[in-house]
Amino acid sequence: MNNVTGIDRPVARPIELQPQPWIQSLAETLGWSASQTATVVSGLGYTALFVFVLAVLIWLAERALNSPWGRMMRAIRDNEISARAMGKDVTRRHLMIFVLGSAVCGLAGAMMVSMDGQLTPGSYEPLRFTFLIWVMVIVGGSGNNWGSVLGAFVIWFLWVQVEPAGRWFMELVTSGMADGSDLKQHLLSSAAYMRLLTMGVALLLMLRFAPRGLIPER
Repeated sequence: MNNVTGIDRPVARPIELQPQPWIQSLAETLGWSASQTATVVSGLGYTALFVFVLAVLIWLAERALNSPWGRMMRAIRDNEISARAMGKDVTRRHLMIFVLGSAVCGLAGAMMVSMDGQLTPGSYEPLRFTFLIWVMVIVGGSGNNWGSVLGAFVIWFLWVQVEPAGRWFMELVTSGMADGSDLKQHLLSSAAYMRLLTMGVALLLMLRFAPRGLIPER
């Protein structure tokens, strides 16, 4: 499993698809190798599954948000004292939200393990699986389902692209230094941590100039 500072690439498992006759036929039609075709088909399959699950979750979340139940939940979020005064069981509603959120997290975890092909709990870093998700919600817009989706795509794109960009920047900065320089080696080895700096800067900029996120809650 990749660590928090490495470039995140799913562990492709196309080897089970390669012997399939339709994969062999498709590979001959496209002029690709069987392994390359199986890898592409596997990736497209996971992409389709991700889009389907995301669409279903967004549809359910939007219906819940605009229902009387969703309005009650927003009222509890905004003023718990008033909600209690109106006879709402706030503790029970908090528990309900916790259970629903845990179910969505469990579904996401099942999809991630299916993609990676392995489960190693000790390798899961809180910075990546807690802080990064929190930044996605803040940047996209808390209280807005579409904002959370947009924030997830934006932050994940930065998370994936910043390390190679940081590596290029450090190589540019240290291009005039001697090859055996300790400072040069230190800067090059620290390029991966540009991710952490970028996430912090992005969060600070959003909180300063757009505290309600890219798509504010109506």
